[in-house]
Amino acid sequence: MENNRRDFIKKGFGIMAAASIPTSFVFAEKRPEGIKSLSFPEDLPAGKHKELTVLSEKPWNIETPVHLLDDEVTPADKIFIRNNGLAPENIDVNNWTLTIEGESVKTARTFSLKDLKTKYKVHTYQLQLECGGNSRSGFSPQTSGNPWGDGAISCAEWTGVRLKDLLQETGIKDDAVYIGYYGKDLHLSGDPKKSSISRGVPMKKALEDETLIAWAMNGQDIPLMNGYPLRLVVGGWPGSTSGKWLDRIVVRNKVHDGEKMQGDDYKVPVFPIEPGAKVKPEDMKIIESMPVKSLITYPKTGAMISFGKKLSLRGHAWAGDHEVKEMFVSIDFGTTWQKCELAKPKNRLAWQHWKTEIDFPQKGYYEVWAKATDDQGRSQPMVMPAWNPKGYLNNSCHRIAVKIV
Repeated sequence: MENNRRDFIKKGFGIMAAASIPTSFVFAEKRPEGIKSLSFPEDLPAGKHKELTVLSEKPWNIETPVHLLDDEVTPADKIFIRNNGLAPENIDVNNWTLTIEGESVKTARTFSLKDLKTKYKVHTYQLQLECGGNSRSGFSPQTSGNPWGDGAISCAEWTGVRLKDLLQETGIKDDAVYIGYYGKDLHLSGDPKKSSISRGVPMKKALEDETLIAWAMNGQDIPLMNGYPLRLVVGGWPGSTSGKWLDRIVVRNKVHDGEKMQGDDYKVPVFPIEPGAKVKPEDMKIIESMPVKSLITYPKTGAMISFGKKLSLRGHAWAGDHEVKEMFVSIDFGTTWQKCELAKPKNRLAWQHWKTEIDFPQKGYYEVWAKATDDQGRSQPMVMPAWNPKGYLNNSCHRIAVKIV
């Protein structure tokens, strides 16, 4: 039985990555002096779970395996990292400030971190943050960008002040249409005049109650790689709109034109295109609310279940600015669907937990598929959704494999 188990897991779910297999440094004595090894990453940023998957080191882009996302509130050590530049060095918290300025503010204002924490009403919300390229590896043909699986999603509790409260005090002109952010992250070139990323959102989204200037996550300081000591948190929209190491907000009388707001960055075609096609810039639109999606977080794919036992399933579902209304699972490749128990979100823009139990009719190999439907009646596709050049918004059904023995 144990040999069968190993064979099933090996064949069905891939071989362990080479980075996790202890090896000897072959011919180490012949390496010329001064030549650095081209090795697999050995370390993760401080405080991160050892099972997280490194996609790149400079900048850090690190994915969370889906089974580690089982917590109702994502712990700090299990939150994915998506960076465009390098984290700032020598952070001076005592002198950290946030400036709100731009052509559409009445009077520019600068707030100290201490001011933010002590002079304004503090709010805490659980908010979903998902990379726009989450599940990118599922597109065919493959697109450029980090080959994310399904784990570039988190839903932690964020604490801070509402951006709208600061904007109200600063004073916004009638022509304001967009906000943009700037952070102190370092450009990969080392040029201090260059910005790694500077994106933003329309005023309507900026003025929502849940759009926060946050300094804490799950009741603790935000981890350095997730934006310490201050970041913007815009739940339900691509994670790229939630700027890290925040020190400046600009209020614009036009769509913000910062770094990563140009070309096809965080944009999708305005009409369906064939896979692999090129799209003109004028035929692209900026991604806003993320699509309905769900995950099976328990059990881990590859589970072995004794015949006659029920399988308990659970996971999360979310739908950008919207709420998930129904959750289903299938064990026959979508031929029939079983409805799940679905909880209400803790607050607007938080993910929702679901659970159910499944009986299997006989021994053998099964795939369990998960499908959520939002409050607009939109459901996840069972296969790859509309292809786009940068591999954004893949919300196809998550699935795991199980074997009944």
